[in-house]
Amino acid sequence: MVKGFSLLKNDYSLFMNKSASDISISAVYVDDIILTRDNVAVIQDLKAHLHNVFNIKDLGELHFFLGIEVCHVSQGIILSQKKFTKELLQECLMDVYKQAQTALPAHIKLVNDAGDFYSDPTHYRCLVGKLDFLTHTRPYLSFAIQTLSQFLQQPRLHHYHALQQVMRYIIDIVCQGGHLQALDS
Repeated sequence: MVKGFSLLKNDYSLFMNKSASDISISAVYVDDIILTRDNVAVIQDLKAHLHNVFNIKDLGELHFFLGIEVCHVSQGIILSQKKFTKELLQECLMDVYKQAQTALPAHIKLVNDAGDFYSDPTHYRCLVGKLDFLTHTRPYLSFAIQTLSQFLQQPRLHHYHALQQVMRYIIDIVCQGGHLQALDS
């Protein structure tokens, strides 16, 4: 426990400092830290402590974290992954110009033990892993990504074709994000 912050048992990257009057939360991922608070003095004290110990750089208000863009609006914040999604589509090395209406075709039955193996399983794994990051702002992709993740060990051509469908689907949702509304005090 540093400066009154304690590790949350459900997520080892989150730390919380809670008192009767306010709550402060810190999210840590490798060398990136997000600090949020009700009490500005607690955050300033923590920043000073972290700077003395680690020589941190304060980047100010949060705008980008782990591929998630944060846009501050008067009603709250909007989270999106527009840049990440565009880069993913450019790097995927697939014909994704024909758009898809759904993430996976209706009634698709992907199996583990039929069909030819996909020639580049590393490419398949990389794309599925990157798609998993999109579920942070697009949770409705979770089922499709989880389905494709079941075949990471030995992807087959029909798994790759299903992956292409997902990539074609996200063309239409590049600019989508989620709005988190501020609560009135």
